[in-house]
Amino acid sequence: MRASTIGLAILAVALFVLSASVYTVDQREKALVLQFGQVISVKEAPGLEFKIPFIQQVIKYDSRILSLDTRPLEVTPLDDRRLVVDAFARWRITDVVKFRQAVGTGGEALAESRLDRILTAATRQVLGLVDSAAILSADRVSLMNQIRDAAIKEAGALGVEVVDVRIKRADLPAQNLDATFKRMRAEREREAADQIARGNEAAQKLKAEADRTVVELTSAARKKADIIRGDADAKQNEIFAKAYGQDPEFFSFYRSMRAYEKALDGKNSSFIISPNSDFFTYLNRENKPAASKSGAASESGSGVVHQ
Repeated sequence: MRASTIGLAILAVALFVLSASVYTVDQREKALVLQFGQVISVKEAPGLEFKIPFIQQVIKYDSRILSLDTRPLEVTPLDDRRLVVDAFARWRITDVVKFRQAVGTGGEALAESRLDRILTAATRQVLGLVDSAAILSADRVSLMNQIRDAAIKEAGALGVEVVDVRIKRADLPAQNLDATFKRMRAEREREAADQIARGNEAAQKLKAEADRTVVELTSAARKKADIIRGDADAKQNEIFAKAYGQDPEFFSFYRSMRAYEKALDGKNSSFIISPNSDFFTYLNRENKPAASKSGAASESGSGVVHQ
């Protein structure tokens, strides 16, 4: 009974010692073997490894590419237009011995804190050499590469490599947004007023040109009409002249009839004229016998003609 108990105890101790002597390295990890705080070996290949129990210590670090979100920081470009820049970085541990010496027991958390300061300084340095338009344009890619290169030099002392840096957003500070929006609104209103003024000017020019064209066309049409009317009057006079030459008596009769027609044209027209006037020459010829019998009345009086 006692022998079996001792055997079980020895087996338990052996298993405990064996478990303390064996460790595994994952393919996503890198391991440091420390003895009394000093680095004894580095294990980067995945597999089963052994160490001296209770004397040696194994520290493991992630070998994958890690992400770091930097704190939003305010930068001042060349045009003094302050911007709040929010960025993130990708980094990985390349030299675990140097990494251990740089961060000690702080591990990845301390490394991220130092990387954040390195990236902040590099961001301020690079973005401070350009204006805000470059930061907000397609040139941002080149600026991010410059920040990455500057951070790589500083991060090398930590045993890490900065793989990439990306700017997520670059906005104006909250206190400047209202002023910026007002300025943008004023600029847009000024542009709109300028466009309206140009449109009105163009409309006035078109209207003036249209009015001038109307005047020119009207003048040309009136001129043409006057010419045609003059030609017609001349032809009419020519016809009248020929008619007068062929039969003066008929021409005189025709003119008198036209005069009667125009003189008596109207609903309430009336005029006083002597019946013996030349105007009633042809009318008097037709009524001459009756007029002679009437005696003094026809010779002395005046006639009233009504329509």
